[in-house]
Amino acid sequence: MALPSLKLSIALSCALLLSSACHGLEVGYYKKSCPRVEAIVRDEVKKCVYKNAGIGAGLIRMFFHDCFVEGCDASVLLDPTPANPQPEKLSPPNFPSLRGFEAIDAAKDAVEKACPGVVSCADIVAFASRDAAYFLSRMTVKINMPAGRLDGRISNFTQALLNLPPPFFNITQLVASFAAKGLDKEDMVVLSGAHTIGISHCSSFVSDRLAVASDINAALAGILRRQCPANPTPANDPTVHQDVVTPNALDNQYYKNVLAHKVLFTSDAALLTTPATTQMVLDNANIRGLWETKFNKAMVKMGAIGVKTGNQGEIRRNCRVVNHY
Repeated sequence: MALPSLKLSIALSCALLLSSACHGLEVGYYKKSCPRVEAIVRDEVKKCVYKNAGIGAGLIRMFFHDCFVEGCDASVLLDPTPANPQPEKLSPPNFPSLRGFEAIDAAKDAVEKACPGVVSCADIVAFASRDAAYFLSRMTVKINMPAGRLDGRISNFTQALLNLPPPFFNITQLVASFAAKGLDKEDMVVLSGAHTIGISHCSSFVSDRLAVASDINAALAGILRRQCPANPTPANDPTVHQDVVTPNALDNQYYKNVLAHKVLFTSDAALLTTPATTQMVLDNANIRGLWETKFNKAMVKMGAIGVKTGNQGEIRRNCRVVNHY
């Protein structure tokens, strides 16, 4: 008689934990069907990241932006078509700032040569983000990324606007945005640490961080005012490093920057507006190796959002278009 309660317990655990195992994902998913896939993707990512660290930052961001809209299903990769002229990748949170599409194309091409029709674009995005984190962290962030995702067929401009938390969110809005995806407050703080790498357009922070009173460090504000126009436009919207201390390293410097008020976004500064999140920032800044361990777990957890199975998805031949197009 204990079996039904055991099944109920497992079901509740899946619902509460968003466990990747509960979504049919597993580490080494392709070990029989395409045993070299992870090495192939890693080689392509390595070439791209060593040429331009910004592409690595883009690949990590791409995984986040993919998973938060329609789930982790590579919907962010779909190009516009006459049937769908406004996909996710053209939405303001993604265009023109999201980078790394060519790296995914290169990885998919190499994988298709080895194992045609076997590996989803969604899994390639997940592997590529893992590998970018590995190389940008000088091989210290080692994410145990499971696979088994299918590619989605829907990509919607408006859904990106509705689901991706903008840089001006406060702590309450951030917590709610992540909770809607099954991620908790600590996941939000840990994943925010990816802002230790990459660049931002001035338009993402000038109006609410430089044009009005804010807690941004005065010296940093002065530097940014010299780099950014007072009123950025699409034709005049320069980029700046998110982390001025270690701009090309994925490390815990972000949390030290948060404590020093040397961060770009309102959403970064918001981490110091509650005691609980402030303590998380302090711990990630001061306890060696803590953030890297938590980032590993949070990326895996995020990678289980909205996974497509069965007839919900497909394995695209070309990551930029659905198969029936």
